[in-house]
Amino acid sequence: MTRILALDTSTEACSAAVIADGKTFVEFDVCPREHNKRILAMTDSVLTQANLKLADVDVIAYGQGPGSFTGVRIATGIVQGLALGADKATVGVSSLRAMAHSIFRTSGQTHIISAIDARMNEIYLGAFIIEEQGSVQTVIQDTVCDARNSLKALDSQIVWQAIGTGWQTYHAELSQQINAQVNTQCTFPNALDIALIGLKKFSEGDQQSAAQVSPVYVRDQVTWKKLPGK
Repeated sequence: MTRILALDTSTEACSAAVIADGKTFVEFDVCPREHNKRILAMTDSVLTQANLKLADVDVIAYGQGPGSFTGVRIATGIVQGLALGADKATVGVSSLRAMAHSIFRTSGQTHIISAIDARMNEIYLGAFIIEEQGSVQTVIQDTVCDARNSLKALDSQIVWQAIGTGWQTYHAELSQQINAQVNTQCTFPNALDIALIGLKKFSEGDQQSAAQVSPVYVRDQVTWKKLPGK
């Protein structure tokens, strides 16, 4: 059974998780500007709880963004160092996908819109359909955009679940476009969801070497893709 370590520092939250032998171990905290101080300690903690050393894991997953530029760089830099030192494969996971997956994991809801406040009057946006743990179908590809008129590609007959700081900052602009219920319990990505998605990707051969670890900012990608027929 694959053993995976996952780290995330892409938003105000900082988290680490291990899935090994059917058990999960998670450290999660909202600690803005403390990621550099906390993430390695969290990593050591989840490995210790799982009674593992870094050499025992098969793959390291990480939140690749979008999100805070500094936060995304912290995670990718640390994961690259760990993976190089231990000669481990890596898997990058979208922060927006991980947020959506947390809604599915905790409530079973399947249609989810993730939005992170990107400052400068913009949001990082993604929309997803999730019907199986670890497997996420994309409806709106990760992008950065003006909140206004950003959800026209979505089916307005569906009640969508909404997650993220973008919904707090631009609630009026977003909620008038779509029928959405904002989840106030989950706001940030969690390394547990990055691990679950990472396991699925790794099982499908979707992995990277340590040298290929890189952040995804999406600032230069301002269009989104539609599903066929939309």
